[in-house]
Amino acid sequence: MQALTPHVYWAQRHGEIYLRVEISDAQVRKTCSGRRSLKLDFTLLCTRFVSITQSLSIGVEENILHFKGQGHGAKGENEYEFSLEFLKPVKPEVKHKSTQRQVNITVKKQEHVWWDRLTKQEKKPLFLAPDFDRWLDESDAEMELREKEEKINKINIESRVPFLGLKKGFLFMYNLVQFLGYSWIFVNMTVRLFILGQDSFYDTFHTIADVMYFCQMLAIMEVINPAVGLVKTGVMPAFIQVMGRNFILFVIFGTLEEMQNKPVVFFVFYLWSMIEIFRYPFYMLACIDTEWKLLTWLRYTIWIPLYPLGVLAEAVAVIQSIPIFDETKLLSIPLPKAIGTSLSFSYILQLYLVIMFLGLFINFRHLFKQRSRRCRTKKRKAN
Repeated sequence: MQALTPHVYWAQRHGEIYLRVEISDAQVRKTCSGRRSLKLDFTLLCTRFVSITQSLSIGVEENILHFKGQGHGAKGENEYEFSLEFLKPVKPEVKHKSTQRQVNITVKKQEHVWWDRLTKQEKKPLFLAPDFDRWLDESDAEMELREKEEKINKINIESRVPFLGLKKGFLFMYNLVQFLGYSWIFVNMTVRLFILGQDSFYDTFHTIADVMYFCQMLAIMEVINPAVGLVKTGVMPAFIQVMGRNFILFVIFGTLEEMQNKPVVFFVFYLWSMIEIFRYPFYMLACIDTEWKLLTWLRYTIWIPLYPLGVLAEAVAVIQSIPIFDETKLLSIPLPKAIGTSLSFSYILQLYLVIMFLGLFINFRHLFKQRSRRCRTKKRKAN
């Protein structure tokens, strides 16, 4: 029987070589023989003995893969064989699996490096071609490797942490409560705006403040969670946002009755709630490994106009409160008589305005990096 060369397709990863040999039924040849057994209770029992003959030989010697097998290939039922000398050293152990259509071979590299080509000889053998079903560029293979490592790390963490379900449950409930709270604020303010028009601007604080107090006090957990390792995110961006909002809510609006009837309260609360009704459900679904594409896009996009507008509204509130603090001397810092009577809290507010816009820059850059990284990942997966 004449030995022929089969069609061979290849692909690689940083640590492995994959070969697909187009030979069907190449692993074993089966011949069957039968005999009759004893008759019992007028029932005829038959057992069959199968003799199996191995017809596939695959091995690596001196960095050369040798393949020899009999099966059905391009030239019909025949014996097929080939040899490949690899570009760089590989391990001698070879894994292979034969199916009804092909033989799949996996060879491990000695070093986890990307090869420029498969064989030592520069000219590619005629029977060898890329396996486009498994083909990846080096950058795509690196991304696949990172995803596998992240998945393995996640499995290891889950196996080491018995209370991971409790952690996910806590985060899910936290985001659910915040989502419900801010949804109530947003819907309430929207309905009042349609019914009362501009009149709703002047009593927003007295209508919404209790729920906003609850949500913003609970938001302190967003600083604690990354600090103790419950979530993998930066502590500083969360600290800037939470403490900044609480300063506006508790100090500017909470201590000055004159500020509570101003329209700026409406715009500050409305902009805060518009951002959060998309942010919290995104994190809530992430706790149960679920994603909605539209919600993801809104989460990483809607902050672009709303976040600067929210900071601008907060700055207006601070500017409007400065003359009130000057007049009432509220929260002023007493000084020794030799120096003066007191240091007005308005000076601290003027300094806070500078810090506020510095925080805007820090958080805006952080959010933009998050969005860029997320969009880049999605684009690569789509390609």
